Amino acid sequence: MTPLEFLSSRQSCAKLTDPGPSRNEIEQLLDVALRAPDHGCIKPWQFVVITGEGRERLGEIFASAVTNSGGDEAKVAKARLMPLRAPCVIAVICKYNEHPKVPWIEQVQSAGCSLFSMQQTALAMGYGGIWRTGDLARDELVREAFSLAAEDELVGYLYLGSAAIESVTPKPTCHNLYVDYWQ
Repeated sequence: MTPLEFLSSRQSCAKLTDPGPSRNEIEQLLDVALRAPDHGCIKPWQFVVITGEGRERLGEIFASAVTNSGGDEAKVAKARLMPLRAPCVIAVICKYNEHPKVPWIEQVQSAGCSLFSMQQTALAMGYGGIWRTGDLARDELVREAFSLAAEDELVGYLYLGSAAIESVTPKPTCHNLYVDYWQ
C-alpha cells in the first residue's frame, strides 16, 4: 500500500483488545506526536499514557464525574468501564501558553494534530484506534483530575489496541459538498 492509499483509507476502530502497543511502540507514537505542527515552537502538549490499572483509576474518575452530573447507576457503571475498552488510552491535553502570535485555537489545533498523528502511526504499526471526546473530556471533575487550568483543553482520548473487529473504511465523500475553488 502506498502512503497515499494508506492515508486515503483512514478509519477508526471502536472495538479494541489486547495486545496494545508496547512501551517502545508508545514511545515511538509520542515521538511522532511531538513533531506536530507547532507555531512558535511552544510545545503546548501534554500526554497522559494510561495502561494497566491506570485505566481503572480513570474509570473511577469517569464514574465520579457521571455521578456528580446526576447520572443513574447504569450510566455510572458504563462510565467506569469506558477506559477498559482498550489496553491503552492516551489523554491528549493542550496546555495553553500565552503567546503574542499564537492564539489559543492554534495551540488546541496543534494538540489535535498530535493526537491524529499518533492514531495514524498506530494504524501503520498494525493497531486499531479511535479518538474519543464527549462530556468526559470537558467535565470539571475530570479536568481537575488532570490538573488542567481554565484555559487548558483536554483535546481527546486516543484508545489503542488490536482491532477486535474488521474496520470498515468510510466511503469517499463528495468533494462538491465541502470544497469551493477560488481561481
